[in-house]
Amino acid sequence: MKNKDITIRLIIMNFLQYAVWGAYLTSMGSYLVSIGLGSKIGLFYAMQGIVSIFMPAIIGIVADKFIPAQKVLSLCHGIAGLGMLAAGYYGMTAGAGAQFGTLFTLYSLSVAFYMPTIALSNSVAYSGLEKYGLDPVKDFPPIRVFGTVGFICSMLFVNFMKIDGVQFQMTYNQFLTSGVLGIVLCLYALTLPACPVNKASGETPSFVDIFGLRAFTLFRKKDMAIFFIFSMLLGVSLQITNGFANPFITHFKDIPEFADTWGAQNANALISISQISETLCILLIPFAMKFFGIKKVMLIAMFAWVFRFGLFGAGNPGPGVWMFVLSCIVYGVAFDFFNISGSLYVNMKTDEKIRSSAQGLFMLMTNGIGATIGTLSAQAVVNHFVYNSADPSWSSAWYVFAAYALVVGVLFMILFKDPQKQAKV
Repeated sequence: MKNKDITIRLIIMNFLQYAVWGAYLTSMGSYLVSIGLGSKIGLFYAMQGIVSIFMPAIIGIVADKFIPAQKVLSLCHGIAGLGMLAAGYYGMTAGAGAQFGTLFTLYSLSVAFYMPTIALSNSVAYSGLEKYGLDPVKDFPPIRVFGTVGFICSMLFVNFMKIDGVQFQMTYNQFLTSGVLGIVLCLYALTLPACPVNKASGETPSFVDIFGLRAFTLFRKKDMAIFFIFSMLLGVSLQITNGFANPFITHFKDIPEFADTWGAQNANALISISQISETLCILLIPFAMKFFGIKKVMLIAMFAWVFRFGLFGAGNPGPGVWMFVLSCIVYGVAFDFFNISGSLYVNMKTDEKIRSSAQGLFMLMTNGIGATIGTLSAQAVVNHFVYNSADPSWSSAWYVFAAYALVVGVLFMILFKDPQKQAKV
């Protein structure tokens, strides 16, 4: 296989990988509000974090030790796709009477097997690139761009696609869309180049090796421990806008002054500017990593989250729509400079024998522990200022989130030592 061929294959994989997620991630909140489950939004998004605490690590162990990563990727997407199709079918048959318990269970089954595929797809990509003599730091970001393109395409599809005049972003159809895409990727992953499996040789493996716990030894290194801790703290911010931006923007339809504005009517399309920005910002990562280093790149991401939340609090879909647009542009920096650069940093700092497990650990700290704390806390904040308030104020909630991101950024600036400076000592 030529270098160009592997690049195209990985582009298709990344496109489908994030198209599966984009079909519901930013619009599920509005669907839940429409069936009377608005106060449960945080639980749905928190479940992505809860399963990320243990599932990526477990699946990473399987990929490292027993089954090639591309086959594990296929299996996970197959189960996740079927689970999401079942959730969509239940939503279709139950209508407005959909019960939290049933919908949440089916949804949870799906995300339990989807979340590990984010780290797995990175491992498959890195392995494929290295196998054909390419540099992941240089060659992966342009490939990863197409993951965001897939995410955007799904977002726009569920925004503009309608049945009986109702947008998919407001109904169970977003789950059905995601499920179909998941099954497609399940089949496609089986055609990807084989990834190595690090099976034990003549030596008797230790308990740590058998259960893939070697990645946790990275906490012995002070710089890596601080990196993972702040990954968790910044991970708190990751799912807040995914869960609440769409319901927030959509609520303006109930305000006469903004009811007919394009933004209020097309929340997902407006939010998709975030992913367009993400696509462009990914291309900046190789240069940012080279010229700024991991500390400054992550600092830029942290302070970008401050503006992301603050601009939402100050804007509206009318005269203040420019603040929403600017917030969406800033999101590209906030998300990419943290997630992609962090993943590359973990890849560079770990041995290939534990690489999948280490990526799983990074996922655990960010999309696992961090995102779980973040979404549950965000739901409490939104309930306090919006759903349980006599005088609802979405702005107050967004300003609370901005203040948190500011504190984390300042602490990181003080406590995390620049690896490049340490290397020169």
